[in-house]
Amino acid sequence: MNLPVILIIAGAVLAFALLVVLLGGPSAGKAKTRRLAMVKDRHAASTEAVVAAQMRKTIQSGVQGNATLASLMPRREEMEKRLRRTGKGWTLTQYMFASMGLFVVVTGGMLAMRAPITMAGLIGLLLSLGLPYLIVGRAIKKRVAQFNARFPDAIDLLVRGLRSGLPVTETFQVVSQELPGPVGEEFKGIVERIRIGNTMEAALQESAVMLGTPEFQFFCITIQIQRETGGNLAETLSNLSDVLRKRAQMKLKIRAMSSEAKASAYIVGALPFFVFGVVWSMNPSYLAGFFYEQRLIITGIGGLIWMSIGAGIMAKMISFEI
Repeated sequence: MNLPVILIIAGAVLAFALLVVLLGGPSAGKAKTRRLAMVKDRHAASTEAVVAAQMRKTIQSGVQGNATLASLMPRREEMEKRLRRTGKGWTLTQYMFASMGLFVVVTGGMLAMRAPITMAGLIGLLLSLGLPYLIVGRAIKKRVAQFNARFPDAIDLLVRGLRSGLPVTETFQVVSQELPGPVGEEFKGIVERIRIGNTMEAALQESAVMLGTPEFQFFCITIQIQRETGGNLAETLSNLSDVLRKRAQMKLKIRAMSSEAKASAYIVGALPFFVFGVVWSMNPSYLAGFFYEQRLIITGIGGLIWMSIGAGIMAKMISFEI
């Protein structure tokens, strides 16, 4: 059996293991609880109950959407949407040129350090694909966190405007002018879309798709249900602001409780690569066999597979659904 066949088999085993560990379905207990909640919400008549039901459905759909293999496939539309979500004006062409430039620089640097061509190409490929994706994801996460931190304040400002007699669109304009950062930018975009003829629901939904955060989906659901059923919008938004603040507090508590497990996962995951780099820098010939000896290549691939499975298990253990 030659080396390419071995690599293909090892890749297939790794993909199957990650599929089983990371994409396992929800537990039977959680599924039963969700079904009971859906049956209960089906017979609820109050506006608050309907809003609560829609919020639970939004959270559930978001969790299920993140666990699909299709969401990991590199599609042009998804990449363009990710770049727009950063709010930095990056284009897909710039992203591709940055990835190719990073590959050339890293691979050339490794070859200049007399590293094996297999090692140089592998590290260059991993960094050129992974590092730009991580940078974009970090920018999105930072912008969404800034939005969620100020969003309850925006809702309070909307409540005060509604109680003073202003229409909803005018309160949106006030929020876009008074609050800086992502909150003001998103509400400014909503106001502009309404002015050019879009309905309020369509303008809100476009921002909700762009942000991809349940907090703003809650806000859209509240506005939509109030416009269909009527009621005191100011009171409903005030309750929503309180719910979002409690949700943020719960996230901070979970983050504090899982920080020790995350630190352990980072240390355990980085230690083998750190030791490999130290030994390589001191005695390259001692580890050179991992790049041409078939038995050592199989051993290294097996170690990477087991490390990936362990990292997936630790990620599942510290992932909590709010």
